[in-house]
Amino acid sequence: MSAEQTSLTKAKETPAASGSPLLEVTGLTKHFPVMGGFPFKRQVGAVQAVDNVSFTVGAGESLGLVGESGCGKSTTGRLVTRLYEPTSGSIKYLGQDITHAGRKELAPIRSEIQMIFQDPYSSLNPRHTVGTIITNPMEINGINPPGGRDARAKELLEIVGLNPEHFNRFPHEFSGGQRQRIGVARALALNPKLIVADEPVSALDVSIQAQVVNLLQGLQRELGIAFVFIAHDLSIVRHFSQRVAVMYLGKVVEIADRDSLYSSPRHPYTHALLSAAPDADPDNAAAERIRLTGDVPSPLNPPSGCRFRTRCWKAQEKCATEEPPLIQLAGNAEGHLTACHFPEDGSSKPVGASSVPKARDAAELKPKAAKAEGTPKAEGTPKAAKAGAKAEGKAEAEGKTEGKAEGKAEAEGKTEGKAEAKTDAKADAKAKGEKSED
Repeated sequence: MSAEQTSLTKAKETPAASGSPLLEVTGLTKHFPVMGGFPFKRQVGAVQAVDNVSFTVGAGESLGLVGESGCGKSTTGRLVTRLYEPTSGSIKYLGQDITHAGRKELAPIRSEIQMIFQDPYSSLNPRHTVGTIITNPMEINGINPPGGRDARAKELLEIVGLNPEHFNRFPHEFSGGQRQRIGVARALALNPKLIVADEPVSALDVSIQAQVVNLLQGLQRELGIAFVFIAHDLSIVRHFSQRVAVMYLGKVVEIADRDSLYSSPRHPYTHALLSAAPDADPDNAAAERIRLTGDVPSPLNPPSGCRFRTRCWKAQEKCATEEPPLIQLAGNAEGHLTACHFPEDGSSKPVGASSVPKARDAAELKPKAAKAEGTPKAEGTPKAAKAGAKAEGKAEAEGKTEGKAEGKAEAEGKTEGKAEAKTDAKADAKAKGEKSED
């Protein structure tokens, strides 16, 4: 074993031995300024993409981030890798604060925190070969593995299930799944301790998804790599991650181990999110879906208090005035934190069996009743009414046709009368002329 591999092994053992987390995020916030005004630009608002997010990731652990599109998952991943500068909060890696660390301070840490990007097409340079894409990070960080960088790149291609002969090919010669594997190989080139996987399988078909997820799981077991796994597919997150954090409009609303979260969700949004997952059994009556009303509020102007209150069926006045803290509620398992004033009971009933309250049913039925009372009831069935209207229209059309025929006959009669009168006048004139000649 080389000196470099020995130091890497010791570094991986440090956080586990000391009991401290590999990554600790506290109150992480990112607001993107919105500029306006003419002729002088000034800040007129801010997009609150991530707001007061806190979580920890242990060595060799996988934390899943789930939520709707636009809830801040990808922004959180880019903040952790320091691709974005945080507005406030703190990011600690192995106990070292890297929140606002400069380029020189981040240089030795960059190789230990890597990212797998969401789009396997735009994340690879089309002008570079696969070998160049994988060896460039080693060259930039001054890493010279035994046997050379090219040999290490070919070894990584074999690890991710590609042929070493692909070393000299370009990205456009590969399918989407193969490109994503190249992205995984590039992330592994520097022997990282933490990988932020930003929806690594969302652009792939189901069979390729399974291959990539199994590949990442195998690498996690063999190399002890920690993951922040961002995804929309709840079944994949449950399969891959030991703990799961649910985000909504820039905030973490619930975080727990996967068994506790999937079996006993306490936040209403988590309950609705899990009920939206498709069920393999179409005859399962208990798998009723919770349909949230309204649109997701704008992060430019999020609601006061609880951000989910505008779509929550359990919202009360307190939800608008007080923001619920992310705490461990009574009856929750250890480490199961929920941010809700009126949480779900956390029963073990199937998701959706008793999820829509009677109050919400009544609220949905009232507008329908009012509409029925305000609209006069038509006589007979709609089909009969339609048939009657059609018959009346036909009779009216026939009447118009008869009227036109009578008018035409009358006009013809008048024409004939005029012709006869003209003939009689000519005959009288001729008779008068003959009489005058005599």
